[in-house]
Amino acid sequence: MPVNKDNYTRIKQELDKAGVTLIAVSKTKPASDILELYELGQRDFGENYVQELTEKQPQLPADIRWHFIGHLQSNKVKYIAPFVHLIHGVDSTSTIKEINKQAIRNNRNIDYLLQVHIAQEETKFGFDENEVNSILTGDQYQSAHVKGLMGMASFSDDLSLVRSEFHALKNLLTKAQLIDPAMTILSMGMSGDYGLAIEEGSTMVRIGSLLFGDRN
Repeated sequence: MPVNKDNYTRIKQELDKAGVTLIAVSKTKPASDILELYELGQRDFGENYVQELTEKQPQLPADIRWHFIGHLQSNKVKYIAPFVHLIHGVDSTSTIKEINKQAIRNNRNIDYLLQVHIAQEETKFGFDENEVNSILTGDQYQSAHVKGLMGMASFSDDLSLVRSEFHALKNLLTKAQLIDPAMTILSMGMSGDYGLAIEEGSTMVRIGSLLFGDRN
């Protein structure tokens, strides 16, 4: 299925008006599809798998801002450290330490978000509020910089539940900013719920199927 350019134009205008960054989630999609959106002006792309990202990155323009949005294991950080723009789903302190180590090794700073567990499902990864506070008040790292929070709402048709989860994450970010004012990014909302996420304060949404069609 080709890239849905009409959806892209409509969503981009909607997000620009709200001051929200669009991450085009390109997992399982070929480099040619990514290039189509790039040529329309899109620069922020999200990938879920390290191997797929490291294969695509050299094939595409150097000014793409690559966001890693999947579950990141510490032993895979080194593969994306030379070029990744933002790591969304950091859910362990060992991963933070490894990001810092690899950032120093590559002579650059790497920004990341703390993933917070807001959903009802037990399968979702993430920290709780106490753990977030502990990280923000604990040791600071030279080259790994936390810039905000990320969360995934329950996969549910109950919109009041989804809204309440987004609302809770926004409240947690507001509290976190009292500890660290650099915590400005709130990454929440996907193809099915990004409208609610924006209403609840999201600054960054991760949209795949509305732009690229169903996954291959």
